Amino acid sequence: MRGDGQRSPLSKKAFIEWLTREGRARYHDRHPFHRLMHQGKLTKPQLQQWVLNRYYYQTRIPIKDALILSKSEDPEFRRVWLRRIQDHDGQEEGEGGLTAWLELAKGVGLDPKDVRTCRSVLPEVRRACDEYVQFVRDGSLLEAVASSLTELFAPALMARRIQAWTRHYPWVRPEALGYFQARVARAGLDSKQAIEFVVRHAATYDLQAQCVGALIRKTSILWKMLDGMYASVVEPIATGPRLNDKARLRVDRKTGRCMLLYPEAGLDLNETASVIARLCTGRHTVQDITQRMARIYSDVPPARIARDVDAFLSALKERGLLQVGPA
Repeated sequence: MRGDGQRSPLSKKAFIEWLTREGRARYHDRHPFHRLMHQGKLTKPQLQQWVLNRYYYQTRIPIKDALILSKSEDPEFRRVWLRRIQDHDGQEEGEGGLTAWLELAKGVGLDPKDVRTCRSVLPEVRRACDEYVQFVRDGSLLEAVASSLTELFAPALMARRIQAWTRHYPWVRPEALGYFQARVARAGLDSKQAIEFVVRHAATYDLQAQCVGALIRKTSILWKMLDGMYASVVEPIATGPRLNDKARLRVDRKTGRCMLLYPEAGLDLNETASVIARLCTGRHTVQDITQRMARIYSDVPPARIARDVDAFLSALKERGLLQVGPA
């Protein structure tokens, strides 16, 4: 703590550890949809739907990167970051990550021309992807770059995905996995450049906290995408608890903490409470929520998780913030 009452910035090592800890705990490799994918339990239509919907996210990446470029006054930064747009759009027609993704679509049996139109993208997925673009548009350059740090965890996910697809989905042509193979190395380089920028420019504790908050916001958006796909193509609608229409989940951009806002009041949620609240969509029973929490927090005794879930849902119900059934 400094003499003026402000917290001193963390050391480089401690800051990176904070970013890594929060990002890894919330990264979407823990999502049930990804778990099913990597266990080989998705059907062909379900895997196709993931490829189709995820393409819309891929199209948003060069757009958000162009917004990041527009925020910088530094030519050197712009030269480095420009490569990200070229990686996705290609130097010429028929090159780049978007083309590689359409090859993936072809490999799983979809019509690439149809996928490219994005006309079949689920509304929930579209909203989540557009939310990411809006966040980058509205945020500072530092926050926008920090939100890209989910790339820290992408190489391991891509490597695991290649292994899982090769083992469980042999009907997918091996050459169709080119996008995943390219991202194993490229995401590592991108994340290294991004974290160097963030560490260099987050000179105060408040700025460091904003960076962590931006990363948490991005992980939340990735989960929303998979939530929409899971509910649509994997899980039938169940009669489970859902947040009342007057309640809204928001992430504080400064502190990174999740808030449950409702008229004239709000609740500051810890990590476990925010995960439970996010699952209160009407599509998950209390048992479903408890089981998912047990998978996420495998080091916590199941009985304690069940008690915590029941206690939190009871607290929401007492405040009139919870109801049963889908919207």
